[in-house]
Amino acid sequence: MRASSGEVLVFLDADTTFTRPDALAGLLQLHDRHGGLVSVQPFHRVERPHEQLSAYFNVVSLMASAAFTGRREPPAMAFGPCLVTSREDYRRAGGHAAVRSEILDDVSLAGAYRRAGLDVRCVAGGDAVAMRSYPAGLRQLVAGWTKNIASGAAAASPAATAGAVAWVCAQHAVAVGALLALVEAATGWGALAAGRPLLWAVAWVAVAVQLRLLLRRVGSFRWWTWAIFPVPLLAFDLVFARSALLTAVRRSVRWRGREVDLHRRGPGQEVT
Repeated sequence: MRASSGEVLVFLDADTTFTRPDALAGLLQLHDRHGGLVSVQPFHRVERPHEQLSAYFNVVSLMASAAFTGRREPPAMAFGPCLVTSREDYRRAGGHAAVRSEILDDVSLAGAYRRAGLDVRCVAGGDAVAMRSYPAGLRQLVAGWTKNIASGAAAASPAATAGAVAWVCAQHAVAVGALLALVEAATGWGALAAGRPLLWAVAWVAVAVQLRLLLRRVGSFRWWTWAIFPVPLLAFDLVFARSALLTAVRRSVRWRGREVDLHRRGPGQEVT
């Protein structure tokens, strides 16, 4: 930022790209309309099989942000991969220097803008802005979401959190109920699941179709990701539990080859 001279600043993560020639112009027009901080969650390019496990993390992050619900209250967070702001607003909010000690600097940056009386606007990247996260393997994916997901959930607004939790609980209810009904039908063991197997099969299809519609908005996820949704849902459960344990109990997460002590974060310690 200090090396730049323009009045509008655009911050992009290294894995974020413009996928349409008019993408930058569209972002600048959006910023002209709203001012403050414009934040974009890029369309997630998913290529390798392990990357499919990011499905629920992507959807829940968008739900928890309350950015796409149509409500008028400002979102509780921003998305760091693509940010647009004026130099003057960035200065008023304190910029990244004000949040350098935070694990989720994008969420904290949104808070800094709101405290400065500035608007925060979140949008989806669609076919204009895209990213590819955690391509190096399952270990990188687990480490990345472990760093982000529990802290992000704690920063979300109560209403958005309640909605996301209710949706995830419904996904679990159908997954568990349908699997128990399948076991009961195959083994004859009674009292495992309430309701007929056909009803659970219909519920499975309904949940899978809904998940497919959501995933089409957030990334290029393959068909089997939503068809066998309990698999990525289980991955979400395990990583979320690990993230909650490390961030809330142990107060330490590992990222980019080093331990980040959440007890000792301070103005002089930068987390990148």
